[in-house]
Amino acid sequence: MSRPPFLTLPPCARAHRLDTARGDFAVHEAMPPAGTAQRGTALLVPGFTGSKEDFIALLQPLAHMGFRVVAADGRGQYESGGPRAEGAYAQRELARDVLAQAEAIGEDPGRLHLLGHSLGGLITRAAVLANRAPFASLTIMSSGPGAISETQQARTKLLIDALLVLDMESVWQAMRELDPPEAAEDGTPPAVREFLHRRWLATVPEQLIATGKQLIGEPDRVAELSAVPLPKLVLSGVIDYAWPVPLMDEMAGRLGARRAVIEGAEHSPGAEQPQPTARALADFWQSA
Repeated sequence: MSRPPFLTLPPCARAHRLDTARGDFAVHEAMPPAGTAQRGTALLVPGFTGSKEDFIALLQPLAHMGFRVVAADGRGQYESGGPRAEGAYAQRELARDVLAQAEAIGEDPGRLHLLGHSLGGLITRAAVLANRAPFASLTIMSSGPGAISETQQARTKLLIDALLVLDMESVWQAMRELDPPEAAEDGTPPAVREFLHRRWLATVPEQLIATGKQLIGEPDRVAELSAVPLPKLVLSGVIDYAWPVPLMDEMAGRLGARRAVIEGAEHSPGAEQPQPTARALADFWQSA
């Protein structure tokens, strides 16, 4: 679960709802300051149990580097809402949502950069495979070629089993009981802790069940993606328990993608090391 370092939007950003052909989505949108040349737009797609807030620390640095940034809650995530039916969260449906968001943003295809974090990397991959035309590039952040590691598969299966029989509050309390003792003293601000709980309760359980199954069963689609003529970046921290870093190194090679490893970061570089992550992203987008 990504933990944003703070929750207050910077002055360059606003929260609103993005109306699309597939419904409206809660977004945070940041604009470059007046007088700053706009270099393009980035659409950021969050991961499993995540939300737009996972990218909050990237908004201001990317905007100051000249990029309009739109971070969106996906269907069933936090403030976007969604139906209580697993089928609504099939990967093809979530990919279609991303394509609808891209259309609603209204950016020139040569200037719209797509980024997916973790589960979002699998969803954005599916979107690009369905239709690459809206996008100038694809960034895969902390996501791999197929299913998550066996250890994380086991943890995700336990979560799915719990969600099938318990309400969201009961599952949250059960997860907290499994936290190591040091988790209570990890420096997370109280407001962020309260947000994580609130976000969890607002997320549609069927979304978590359906996407958890995707994380466990996702096939390797690197060969398909490598055939898509689109600039690609694989970005991660130095440690990742969902997809081992050497696996992402190998995936980048198979894709012919640029590779960026953010020092001091693990599974959530945008939240853990936002400044170097923003610089790596801006450097890639400007060259794409």
